[in-house]
Order: sequence, then structure tokens, then C-alpha cells
Amino acid sequence: MSHVKAAVCHQFGEPLRVETVQLRAPQGGEVEVKLGAVAVCHSDISYAEGDWGGTLPAVYGHEAAGIITESGNSVIGLSVGDRVVVTMVRACGHCSPCGSGRPSICETGYNKDTGPLSTKEGGILEHGLNCGAFAEKVVVDHSQVVKIPDYLNYDVAALLACGVITGVGAVVNSANVRPGQDVVVIGAGGVGLNTIQGARLAGARRIIAVDITAEKLTVAKEFGATDGVLATDTKPWKTAKAAMGRGADAVFVTVGAIPAYDTAARYLAYGGQIVMVGMPKSGDKSHYEPVMMSAVGQGLIGSKLGDVVIKRDIPWMIDLYGQGRLKLDELISRRFTLDQINDAFADTKSGSARRNVILFDL
Repeated sequence: MSHVKAAVCHQFGEPLRVETVQLRAPQGGEVEVKLGAVAVCHSDISYAEGDWGGTLPAVYGHEAAGIITESGNSVIGLSVGDRVVVTMVRACGHCSPCGSGRPSICETGYNKDTGPLSTKEGGILEHGLNCGAFAEKVVVDHSQVVKIPDYLNYDVAALLACGVITGVGAVVNSANVRPGQDVVVIGAGGVGLNTIQGARLAGARRIIAVDITAEKLTVAKEFGATDGVLATDTKPWKTAKAAMGRGADAVFVTVGAIPAYDTAARYLAYGGQIVMVGMPKSGDKSHYEPVMMSAVGQGLIGSKLGDVVIKRDIPWMIDLYGQGRLKLDELISRRFTLDQINDAFADTKSGSARRNVILFDL
């Protein structure tokens, strides 16, 4: 059992407290990773604000990278000293989704209250998002990590754990966008920018970014959007359709705002689909007129972490980055220390950040 510094959520909606917690040694198929960086995702903030419930106290954080410092006795293919990205995709490998190539929705349960974390006094401390990565070290299942090359900095590598794979994967895996198709991306934040990158890589003809701020639309074009539409326009879907000359083959909702979901179908072409990426609060509801969608063959699909297979997709994305075809450095807005995590949260909530990153000494 080791002691590490971690940012702990004791009450939903209150500032996190950086304190010493206990982290047990890895067992069986687990590895211990000393972190070099962890990115701040809106999902971490949503959990810390109580949007999706959970046990308290808890340690969140799930976009991380570091170096393996210890491993369990049944780990194969990973060694102490390996540099890795740490994801929340904990996959058993034998349930129906895992067997069909969708490990991001693994059905095998994991009790986060009995994971490797505990309070300094030995009490329950939730292993948030299967990672608990707002901490100096993590212990995770070997299925959650992917080796990375020496040239990839930890702050950049951390982005590959969620935001990048979610956006790019939603396009190439969930929606299977083909060359020449048209897409609309609602929300030009961190995940939205990566969805735009995914559409560009997939060969989309028109990539329409929709956001409430003109500044984000300007950035979206730097990442591959062909057009930008202000969501605050009276009927933004008409502007988008005019730019495409038709409706979209796929509309990606990358934010958790219900108005974005309510209007998403208006951007669609016949036979198009809404790809649900952003996650609203539990209990929030969106409304559609199903007869209209049924009559013209439209549909809705959910996309969890871009339906990625991390050991296939993350190395591919690293290679694209190395070729200069995938922007990662440009996604980082600011860097903070663990003691500044509440400042990083506040900056992320302001809506101006692409991705904020917490750095550790490594």
C-alpha cells in the first residue's frame, strides 16, 4: 500500500481537495502507472457536480499518461518502464460487446467502491471512471493502457485517452463516414474539434461546425471545418443546408446541451443519422417527431468513446500525429499542477478551453 496525493471530491458541486490517499499495489492483471499528465474532461466536471451520481468521496480523472512502475503477476505484453496512455476502457474481453469488437461498452461490471483506492484512514474512496487519475499514480487493469513511443510527450499522449478517440472514433467507427459525405458537428469544444478532425480524415466533403461563439467557429476551421454556423442564428440548420446544398449524412452532437439534441434532426438529409456523443445530465430528455424520421429513413445512434478498440485505434492516431495529419499540441489550452486543479476546472467550465492538462513531476 502506497500513499499518493490526489484531488478528492467530498461533496458534489464543491471544490476538490488535494490530500493524501492510499493506493494498493496492482494485483493479477493490473498495472501501476506513475503519471506524467492527466487532462481535464467535461465528464470529470459532470461527475464532480453530481450530474450522474456515484459514491463519495471519489477521485475522478480518466485522460492520463505515464510510466508503468509495477505490474500484477498475470500481466502479459507490458513491462515496468513502459510509457503508456491510460484510458477508462476497462474490457473483460469475453462478453458479447467485447467479442463483437466494441470493448468500450463492455458489459462486465466493475465495483469502483472496492477498487485500488481508499482514504488515508482506509475508508471507501471511489475509483472514478475506472481510473482515479487526478492523482500522482493509478492502478488500472492492463486492458486500459496502450504503449506509446518515446517521442510522444505525456501531456499530448493524455489527450488520446478520451477526447481525441471519442471525436475521431465517432466519425470513423460509429458513423462510418465515407469520402464525399457531408457532416454537421454541433459543438466546437475539445471533442467537437476532434470530430471535425475525424471527418476531415474520413474524406467528408463539407464539414459544418455549429457553435454559440464565433471564436470557436474560427478555431474549428483550423481543425478542418469547411464552414461555420452560429447556433444563435434564428434557424442555423437552414444556413448549414445552404452551405452543403442538402442535408447532412451525419450530425454529431458533441455537447450535453438539450437544445443541441432537440434541433439536431433539422440538419439531416434523407437517410441521415444523428450520432449522440455529448452526455446530458441524468434525467434530461430530448424530443423528436418519430414519424418524420421514420418516413425518410433517418436514425439515432449512441457513440461511447467513439466505439474504439484502444490497442488498434490509439497507435493509428499516434502515427497520424507523427505524420502531421492529426493535431494534438494545438488542443492544449493551459497546463496546471495538481494543486491548481480547481482553477483548471473553472477555466474548462468557462467554455474557452479546448483541453486543460494537469502536469506531474516525472
